[in-house]
Amino acid sequence: MPMERITFTGHGGHNLAARLDLPEGPHLGTALFAHCFTCSKDIVAARRIAARLATMGLAVLRFDFTGLGHSEGEFENTTFTTNVSDLVAAAHYLRDRGMAPALLIGHSLGGAAVLKAAGEIASAKAVVTIGAPADPHHVTNNFSGALDTIAQQGSADVSLGGRPFRISQTFVQDVSAENLAPAIGNLKRALLVMHAPRDATVGIENATQIFQAARHPKSFVTLDDADHLITRAGDAEYAAEVIAAWSARYLDLRPPAPPPGAPEGIVRISEADADGFLQDVTSGQNIHILADEPEAYGGTNKGLSPYGLMAAGLGACTSMTIRMYARRKKWPLDHVRVDVSHNKVHAQDASAKSDEKIDEFRRDIRFTGALDETQRARLLEIADRCPVHRTLERSAQVVTKLVSSGD
Repeated sequence: MPMERITFTGHGGHNLAARLDLPEGPHLGTALFAHCFTCSKDIVAARRIAARLATMGLAVLRFDFTGLGHSEGEFENTTFTTNVSDLVAAAHYLRDRGMAPALLIGHSLGGAAVLKAAGEIASAKAVVTIGAPADPHHVTNNFSGALDTIAQQGSADVSLGGRPFRISQTFVQDVSAENLAPAIGNLKRALLVMHAPRDATVGIENATQIFQAARHPKSFVTLDDADHLITRAGDAEYAAEVIAAWSARYLDLRPPAPPPGAPEGIVRISEADADGFLQDVTSGQNIHILADEPEAYGGTNKGLSPYGLMAAGLGACTSMTIRMYARRKKWPLDHVRVDVSHNKVHAQDASAKSDEKIDEFRRDIRFTGALDETQRARLLEIADRCPVHRTLERSAQVVTKLVSSGD
Protein backbone atom coordinates (compact mmCIF):
# COMPACT_ATOMS: atom_id res chain seq x y z
CA MET A 1 0.00 0.00 0.00
CA PRO A 2 1.58 3.33 -1.03
CA MET A 3 2.07 5.84 1.76
CA GLU A 4 3.23 9.46 1.88
CA ARG A 5 4.86 11.01 4.92
CA ILE A 6 3.68 14.59 4.98
CA THR A 7 3.40 17.62 7.23
CA PHE A 8 0.77 20.32 7.30
CA THR A 9 0.24 23.40 9.44
CA GLY A 10 -1.86 22.93 12.57
CA HIS A 11 -3.95 25.40 14.52
CA GLY A 12 -1.00 27.15 16.15
CA GLY A 13 1.28 27.30 13.13
CA HIS A 14 3.21 24.14 14.09
CA ASN A 15 4.04 21.42 11.59
CA LEU A 16 1.93 18.33 12.22
CA ALA A 17 3.26 14.95 11.14
CA ALA A 18 0.93 12.78 9.08
CA ARG A 19 0.72 9.66 6.98
CA LEU A 20 -1.40 9.56 3.87
CA ASP A 21 -2.24 5.97 3.02
CA LEU A 22 -3.09 5.76 -0.66
CA PRO A 23 -4.92 3.11 -2.69
CA GLU A 24 -2.82 1.22 -5.19
CA GLY A 25 -5.58 1.61 -7.76
CA PRO A 26 -7.84 4.57 -8.57
CA HIS A 27 -8.42 7.16 -5.83
CA LEU A 28 -12.19 7.16 -5.23
CA GLY A 29 -12.44 9.18 -2.03
CA THR A 30 -10.68 10.29 1.15
CA ALA A 31 -11.03 9.61 4.88
CA LEU A 32 -9.60 11.55 7.83
CA PHE A 33 -8.68 9.65 11.03
CA ALA A 34 -8.38 11.23 14.51
CA HIS A 35 -6.50 9.19 17.13
CA CYS A 36 -7.32 8.73 20.80
CA PHE A 37 -6.25 10.92 23.73
CA THR A 38 -2.41 11.03 24.03
CA CYS A 39 -2.14 8.30 21.37
CA SER A 40 -0.62 8.63 17.91
CA LYS A 41 -1.44 8.08 14.26
CA ASP A 42 0.38 4.73 14.33
CA ILE A 43 -1.77 2.75 16.78
CA VAL A 44 -3.01 -0.68 15.63
CA ALA A 45 -6.60 0.42 14.99
CA ALA A 46 -5.53 3.38 12.85
CA ARG A 47 -3.12 1.31 10.75
CA ARG A 48 -5.58 -1.50 10.11
CA ILE A 49 -8.53 0.72 9.31
CA ALA A 50 -6.42 2.80 6.93
CA ALA A 51 -5.14 -0.30 5.16
CA ARG A 52 -8.62 -1.75 4.71
CA LEU A 53 -10.12 1.50 3.42
CA ALA A 54 -7.24 1.87 0.97
CA THR A 55 -8.30 -1.42 -0.64
CA MET A 56 -11.67 0.26 -1.36
CA GLY A 57 -9.99 3.11 -3.18
CA LEU A 58 -9.99 5.51 -0.22
CA ALA A 59 -6.96 7.56 0.74
CA VAL A 60 -6.67 7.92 4.53
CA LEU A 61 -4.92 10.77 6.32
CA ARG A 62 -3.92 10.02 9.93
CA PHE A 63 -1.88 12.56 11.84
CA ASP A 64 -0.44 13.31 15.27
CA PHE A 65 -2.24 16.11 17.10
CA THR A 66 -0.14 19.08 18.23
CA GLY A 67 2.49 18.08 20.80
CA LEU A 68 2.07 14.33 20.23
CA GLY A 69 4.00 11.74 18.25
CA HIS A 70 6.17 13.43 15.63
CA SER A 71 4.21 16.68 15.53
CA GLU A 72 5.61 19.98 16.74
CA GLY A 73 4.24 22.05 19.61
CA GLU A 74 3.70 21.52 23.32
CA PHE A 75 0.97 19.16 24.44
CA GLU A 76 0.53 21.22 27.59
CA ASN A 77 -0.76 24.10 25.47
CA THR A 78 -3.41 22.08 23.65
CA THR A 79 -7.10 21.63 24.42
CA PHE A 80 -10.08 19.81 22.99
CA THR A 81 -10.86 22.95 21.00
CA THR A 82 -7.36 23.00 19.48
CA ASN A 83 -7.72 19.33 18.56
CA VAL A 84 -10.86 20.20 16.64
CA SER A 85 -8.98 23.03 14.94
CA ASP A 86 -6.19 20.61 13.97
CA LEU A 87 -8.79 18.33 12.39
CA VAL A 88 -10.26 21.18 10.40
CA ALA A 89 -6.74 22.17 9.31
CA ALA A 90 -6.12 18.59 8.15
CA ALA A 91 -9.38 18.64 6.17
CA HIS A 92 -8.37 21.94 4.54
CA TYR A 93 -4.97 20.48 3.63
CA LEU A 94 -6.69 17.57 1.91
CA ARG A 95 -9.17 19.89 0.21
CA ASP A 96 -6.33 22.00 -1.17
CA ARG A 97 -4.83 18.83 -2.65
CA GLY A 98 -8.11 18.03 -4.35
CA MET A 99 -8.81 15.25 -1.84
CA ALA A 100 -11.48 16.75 0.43
CA PRO A 101 -12.45 14.10 3.04
CA ALA A 102 -15.87 12.48 2.75
CA LEU A 103 -15.41 10.16 5.76
CA LEU A 104 -14.35 11.22 9.28
CA ILE A 105 -13.23 8.56 11.78
CA GLY A 106 -12.40 9.28 15.41
CA HIS A 107 -11.13 7.01 18.17
CA SER A 108 -11.93 7.84 21.82
CA LEU A 109 -11.47 11.61 22.35
CA GLY A 110 -10.72 11.76 18.63
CA GLY A 111 -14.27 10.49 18.13
CA ALA A 112 -15.65 13.39 20.13
CA ALA A 113 -13.43 15.72 18.10
CA VAL A 114 -14.75 14.51 14.72
CA LEU A 115 -18.33 14.94 15.95
CA LYS A 116 -17.50 18.55 16.79
CA ALA A 117 -15.42 19.20 13.66
CA ALA A 118 -17.87 17.69 11.17
CA GLY A 119 -19.93 20.87 11.02
CA GLU A 120 -16.86 22.76 9.77
CA ILE A 121 -15.92 20.18 7.11
CA ALA A 122 -18.38 20.66 4.27
CA SER A 123 -17.14 17.66 2.27
CA ALA A 124 -17.87 15.17 5.09
CA LYS A 125 -20.73 12.78 4.29
CA ALA A 126 -20.27 10.18 7.03
CA VAL A 127 -18.79 10.05 10.55
CA VAL A 128 -17.55 7.06 12.56
CA THR A 129 -16.79 7.08 16.28
CA ILE A 130 -14.91 4.29 18.08
CA GLY A 131 -15.12 4.18 21.88
CA ALA A 132 -15.92 7.90 21.98
CA PRO A 133 -17.08 9.80 25.08
CA ALA A 134 -20.39 11.64 24.81
CA ASP A 135 -18.88 14.35 26.99
CA PRO A 136 -15.21 15.35 26.41
CA HIS A 137 -14.91 16.07 30.15
CA HIS A 138 -14.91 12.28 30.58
CA VAL A 139 -11.23 12.28 29.64
CA THR A 140 -10.34 13.85 32.99
CA ASN A 141 -11.18 10.53 34.65
CA ASN A 142 -7.77 9.39 33.40
CA PHE A 143 -6.07 11.82 35.78
CA SER A 144 -8.76 12.61 38.35
CA GLY A 145 -6.28 12.29 41.21
CA ALA A 146 -4.31 15.25 39.85
CA LEU A 147 -7.24 17.64 39.25
CA ASP A 148 -6.77 19.51 42.52
CA THR A 149 -3.07 19.97 41.87
CA ILE A 150 -3.75 21.14 38.32
CA ALA A 151 -6.30 23.68 39.62
CA GLN A 152 -3.93 24.97 42.29
CA GLN A 153 -0.75 25.10 40.22
CA GLY A 154 -2.16 25.72 36.74
CA SER A 155 -0.71 22.45 35.42
CA ALA A 156 0.72 19.15 36.59
CA ASP A 157 2.56 16.10 35.31
CA VAL A 158 0.43 12.96 35.08
CA SER A 159 1.13 9.43 33.91
CA LEU A 160 -1.08 8.16 31.09
CA GLY A 161 -0.45 4.72 29.68
CA GLY A 162 2.91 4.64 31.41
CA ARG A 163 4.05 7.90 29.79
CA PRO A 164 4.36 11.36 31.40
CA PHE A 165 2.20 14.22 30.14
CA ARG A 166 1.72 17.72 31.45
CA ILE A 167 -1.95 18.69 31.69
CA SER A 168 -2.95 22.33 32.05
CA GLN A 169 -5.91 23.86 33.85
CA THR A 170 -6.87 25.42 30.51
CA PHE A 171 -7.34 21.93 29.07
CA VAL A 172 -9.50 20.88 32.02
CA GLN A 173 -11.63 24.00 31.76
CA ASP A 174 -12.01 23.57 28.00
CA VAL A 175 -13.26 19.95 28.12
CA SER A 176 -15.47 20.81 31.11
CA ALA A 177 -17.22 23.57 29.17
CA GLU A 178 -17.76 21.52 26.01
CA ASN A 179 -21.27 20.26 25.20
CA LEU A 180 -21.41 17.90 22.22
CA ALA A 181 -25.19 17.38 22.18
CA PRO A 182 -25.97 20.26 19.79
CA ALA A 183 -23.22 19.21 17.37
CA ILE A 184 -24.44 15.61 17.39
CA GLY A 185 -28.07 16.63 16.93
CA ASN A 186 -27.16 18.87 14.00
CA LEU A 187 -24.60 16.52 12.49
CA LYS A 188 -26.52 16.09 9.20
CA ARG A 189 -24.23 13.24 8.23
CA ALA A 190 -24.58 9.48 8.44
CA LEU A 191 -23.22 8.28 11.80
CA LEU A 192 -21.76 4.95 12.86
CA VAL A 193 -21.19 4.49 16.60
CA MET A 194 -18.82 1.64 17.53
CA HIS A 195 -18.22 0.73 21.15
CA ALA A 196 -17.22 -2.24 23.29
CA PRO A 197 -19.71 -3.05 26.09
CA ARG A 198 -16.83 -3.91 28.42
CA ASP A 199 -14.80 -0.80 27.67
CA ALA A 200 -13.32 0.05 31.07
CA THR A 201 -12.03 3.45 29.97
CA VAL A 202 -15.10 4.96 28.30
CA GLY A 203 -18.28 3.19 29.39
CA ILE A 204 -20.88 1.90 26.95
CA GLU A 205 -23.38 4.48 28.25
CA ASN A 206 -21.45 7.06 26.23
CA ALA A 207 -22.34 5.26 23.00
CA THR A 208 -25.99 5.25 24.08
CA GLN A 209 -25.94 9.01 24.66
CA ILE A 210 -24.29 9.72 21.31
CA PHE A 211 -26.69 7.43 19.46
CA GLN A 212 -29.77 8.90 21.12
CA ALA A 213 -28.66 12.48 20.46
CA ALA A 214 -28.07 11.80 16.75
CA ARG A 215 -30.68 11.83 14.03
CA HIS A 216 -31.01 9.23 11.28
CA PRO A 217 -29.24 7.82 9.39
CA LYS A 218 -27.37 6.32 12.32
CA SER A 219 -26.04 2.87 13.17
CA PHE A 220 -24.55 1.16 16.22
CA VAL A 221 -22.14 -1.78 16.15
CA THR A 222 -20.79 -3.51 19.24
CA LEU A 223 -17.09 -4.32 19.48
CA ASP A 224 -17.84 -7.14 21.93
CA ASP A 225 -14.90 -7.75 24.28
CA ALA A 226 -12.41 -5.43 22.59
CA ASP A 227 -10.38 -3.17 24.85
CA HIS A 228 -10.59 0.60 24.60
CA LEU A 229 -7.47 0.98 22.45
CA ILE A 230 -8.47 -1.89 20.11
CA THR A 231 -5.03 -3.40 20.65
CA ARG A 232 -5.86 -6.91 19.44
CA ALA A 233 -5.34 -7.36 15.72
CA GLY A 234 -8.58 -9.33 15.39
CA ASP A 235 -10.62 -6.50 16.90
CA ALA A 236 -8.94 -3.94 14.67
CA GLU A 237 -9.66 -6.13 11.65
CA TYR A 238 -13.32 -6.43 12.62
CA ALA A 239 -13.66 -2.67 13.11
CA ALA A 240 -12.00 -2.07 9.74
CA GLU A 241 -14.35 -4.52 7.99
CA VAL A 242 -17.46 -2.94 9.49
CA ILE A 243 -16.36 0.61 8.67
CA ALA A 244 -15.51 -0.39 5.11
CA ALA A 245 -18.88 -2.06 4.53
CA TRP A 246 -20.91 0.66 6.25
CA SER A 247 -19.21 3.65 4.65
CA ALA A 248 -19.65 2.28 1.13
CA ARG A 249 -23.37 2.86 1.56
CA TYR A 250 -22.92 6.60 2.04
CA LEU A 251 -19.89 7.46 -0.09
CA ASP A 252 -20.02 7.82 -3.85
CA LEU A 253 -17.33 5.32 -4.81
CA ARG A 254 -17.48 4.75 -8.54
CA PRO A 255 -14.45 2.92 -9.91
CA PRO A 256 -13.40 3.30 -13.54
CA ALA A 257 -13.86 0.49 -16.03
CA PRO A 258 -11.42 -2.46 -15.78
CA PRO A 259 -8.21 -2.07 -17.80
CA PRO A 260 -8.09 -3.52 -21.34
CA GLY A 261 -7.32 -7.22 -21.42
CA ALA A 262 -8.70 -7.80 -17.91
CA PRO A 263 -12.50 -7.97 -18.33
CA GLU A 264 -13.02 -9.02 -14.72
CA GLY A 265 -10.67 -6.37 -13.40
CA ILE A 266 -7.63 -6.87 -11.22
CA VAL A 267 -7.55 -9.15 -8.20
CA ARG A 268 -5.24 -7.39 -5.76
CA ILE A 269 -3.54 -9.15 -2.86
CA SER A 270 -1.97 -6.96 -0.19
CA GLU A 271 -0.45 -7.83 3.17
CA ALA A 272 -2.76 -7.03 6.05
CA ASP A 273 -0.32 -8.11 8.75
CA ALA A 274 3.41 -8.09 8.07
CA ASP A 275 4.02 -10.13 11.25
CA GLY A 276 1.89 -13.04 10.04
CA PHE A 277 0.39 -14.13 6.73
CA LEU A 278 -3.00 -12.38 6.66
CA GLN A 279 -3.78 -10.94 3.22
CA ASP A 280 -6.41 -8.57 1.89
CA VAL A 281 -7.81 -9.94 -1.36
CA THR A 282 -9.89 -7.42 -3.28
CA SER A 283 -11.57 -7.26 -6.66
CA GLY A 284 -12.94 -3.82 -7.36
CA GLN A 285 -14.39 -1.77 -4.50
CA ASN A 286 -17.12 -4.12 -3.30
CA ILE A 287 -15.49 -7.55 -3.18
CA HIS A 288 -13.14 -8.31 -0.30
CA ILE A 289 -12.04 -11.56 1.31
CA LEU A 290 -9.16 -12.61 3.53
CA ALA A 291 -6.44 -15.14 2.85
CA ASP A 292 -4.38 -16.62 5.66
CA GLU A 293 -2.64 -19.73 6.94
CA PRO A 294 -3.77 -22.01 9.77
CA GLU A 295 -2.37 -21.22 13.21
CA ALA A 296 -0.25 -24.36 13.04
CA TYR A 297 1.72 -22.80 10.19
CA GLY A 298 2.18 -19.33 11.67
CA GLY A 299 -1.07 -17.76 10.51
CA THR A 300 -4.19 -16.65 12.34
CA ASN A 301 -6.71 -18.77 10.41
CA LYS A 302 -8.86 -15.75 9.52
CA GLY A 303 -9.16 -16.60 5.85
CA LEU A 304 -8.81 -19.37 3.31
CA SER A 305 -5.32 -20.67 2.63
CA PRO A 306 -3.98 -20.17 -0.92
CA TYR A 307 -4.88 -23.75 -1.79
CA GLY A 308 -8.24 -23.22 -0.13
CA LEU A 309 -8.83 -20.31 -2.49
CA MET A 310 -7.96 -22.56 -5.43
CA ALA A 311 -10.40 -25.16 -4.14
CA ALA A 312 -13.06 -22.47 -3.76
CA GLY A 313 -12.51 -21.36 -7.35
CA LEU A 314 -12.84 -24.92 -8.61
CA GLY A 315 -15.95 -25.59 -6.55
CA ALA A 316 -17.66 -22.33 -7.50
CA CYS A 317 -16.90 -22.78 -11.19
CA THR A 318 -18.16 -26.38 -11.06
CA SER A 319 -21.45 -25.37 -9.46
CA MET A 320 -21.98 -22.48 -11.89
CA THR A 321 -21.25 -24.64 -14.93
CA ILE A 322 -23.71 -27.28 -13.79
CA ARG A 323 -26.35 -24.66 -13.07
CA MET A 324 -25.98 -23.03 -16.49
CA TYR A 325 -26.38 -26.39 -18.26
CA ALA A 326 -29.39 -27.45 -16.18
CA ARG A 327 -31.02 -24.06 -16.69
CA ARG A 328 -30.57 -24.28 -20.44
CA LYS A 329 -32.03 -27.82 -20.48
CA LYS A 330 -34.80 -26.76 -18.07
CA TRP A 331 -34.05 -29.74 -15.85
CA PRO A 332 -35.49 -29.87 -12.30
CA LEU A 333 -32.24 -29.09 -10.48
CA ASP A 334 -33.13 -27.41 -7.19
CA HIS A 335 -29.69 -27.09 -5.62
CA VAL A 336 -26.02 -27.90 -6.18
CA ARG A 337 -23.40 -28.45 -3.49
CA VAL A 338 -19.74 -29.07 -4.22
CA ASP A 339 -17.28 -30.14 -1.51
CA VAL A 340 -13.66 -29.74 -2.56
CA SER A 341 -10.58 -31.01 -0.77
CA HIS A 342 -6.88 -30.84 -1.61
CA ASN A 343 -4.32 -33.35 -0.48
CA LYS A 344 -1.42 -30.97 0.22
CA VAL A 345 -0.82 -28.37 2.91
CA HIS A 346 0.29 -25.09 1.38
CA ALA A 347 2.91 -24.17 3.98
CA GLN A 348 4.66 -27.51 3.58
CA ASP A 349 4.46 -27.38 -0.20
CA ALA A 350 5.79 -23.82 -0.34
CA SER A 351 8.94 -24.83 1.52
CA ALA A 352 9.50 -28.09 -0.35
CA LYS A 353 12.57 -28.36 -2.56
CA SER A 354 11.07 -31.00 -4.83
CA ASP A 355 8.43 -30.33 -7.46
CA GLU A 356 7.52 -34.00 -7.91
CA LYS A 357 4.38 -33.90 -5.78
CA ILE A 358 1.08 -34.30 -7.58
CA ASP A 359 -1.86 -32.10 -6.69
CA GLU A 360 -5.18 -33.85 -6.32
CA PHE A 361 -8.43 -31.94 -5.92
CA ARG A 362 -11.35 -34.13 -4.91
CA ARG A 363 -14.88 -32.97 -5.73
CA ASP A 364 -17.93 -34.47 -4.05
CA ILE A 365 -21.00 -33.15 -5.86
CA ARG A 366 -24.54 -33.37 -4.56
CA PHE A 367 -27.67 -32.63 -6.63
CA THR A 368 -31.07 -31.89 -5.12
CA GLY A 369 -34.17 -32.13 -7.30
CA ALA A 370 -36.36 -34.57 -9.26
CA LEU A 371 -33.59 -35.61 -11.65
CA ASP A 372 -33.44 -39.05 -13.25
CA GLU A 373 -30.26 -41.08 -13.34
CA THR A 374 -29.48 -40.08 -16.91
CA GLN A 375 -29.70 -36.41 -16.04
CA ARG A 376 -27.54 -36.85 -12.97
CA ALA A 377 -24.89 -38.70 -14.98
CA ARG A 378 -24.90 -36.01 -17.64
CA LEU A 379 -24.53 -33.22 -15.07
CA LEU A 380 -21.57 -35.08 -13.59
CA GLU A 381 -19.96 -35.09 -17.04
CA ILE A 382 -20.67 -31.38 -17.42
CA ALA A 383 -18.77 -30.76 -14.17
CA ASP A 384 -15.58 -31.72 -16.00
CA ARG A 385 -16.20 -28.94 -18.52
CA CYS A 386 -15.82 -26.30 -15.83
CA PRO A 387 -13.24 -23.77 -17.13
CA VAL A 388 -11.28 -23.76 -13.87
CA HIS A 389 -11.19 -27.57 -13.95
CA ARG A 390 -9.72 -27.45 -17.45
CA THR A 391 -7.20 -24.81 -16.42
CA LEU A 392 -6.01 -26.94 -13.52
CA GLU A 393 -5.68 -30.05 -15.69
CA ARG A 394 -3.57 -28.37 -18.34
CA SER A 395 -0.54 -26.19 -17.90
CA ALA A 396 -0.93 -22.48 -17.36
CA GLN A 397 1.52 -19.64 -17.80
CA VAL A 398 2.27 -17.21 -15.00
CA VAL A 399 4.00 -14.01 -16.13
CA THR A 400 5.70 -12.05 -13.35
CA LYS A 401 7.29 -8.62 -13.41
CA LEU A 402 8.56 -6.21 -10.77
CA VAL A 403 6.35 -3.13 -10.87
CA SER A 404 8.07 -1.02 -8.24
CA SER A 405 9.96 -1.29 -5.00
CA GLY A 406 10.47 1.00 -2.06
CA ASP A 407 10.49 1.28 1.71
